[in-house]
Amino acid sequence: MPIQLESPAQPDVLALIDALDAYQKPLYPAESHHGIDLAALSEPNVLFAVVRDDAQRAVGCGAIVIGADFGELKRMYVDPARRGQGLAKSLLQFLEAQAAARGCRLFTLETGFLQPEALGLYERAGYERCGPFGDYVDDPNSVFMRKAIIAAR
Repeated sequence: MPIQLESPAQPDVLALIDALDAYQKPLYPAESHHGIDLAALSEPNVLFAVVRDDAQRAVGCGAIVIGADFGELKRMYVDPARRGQGLAKSLLQFLEAQAAARGCRLFTLETGFLQPEALGLYERAGYERCGPFGDYVDDPNSVFMRKAIIAAR
């Protein structure tokens, strides 16, 4: 399935983001929600990718916010009906490649401890657990991870 950088401000993409929120919000207290809003997803330093099926419906999305010191993965989600097809792995690899092409050499993320599928995906992709980064503080509901890449010589 094709993956491309797109605007998040599309009805089918917004539906994915809403589905992600509906899944995550009941899992954790409000102070442990570290999502990024739609306006921030449209900032120039944010790469927002969408996976579309053969009928051009959005079935997955994710973003990487590129900062001065690292890129942070945000809003990774694949429609539950499409899981198990390697879409999340492909989406993650796409975002990493796009960020690396722009000079990003360190990827970070925060996810919840009650999301074993996400944790497994990131661990298989080479992410390692770390402490809080950026503006985050320690949170018992959060798992912080990072992955450094070596620049090609």
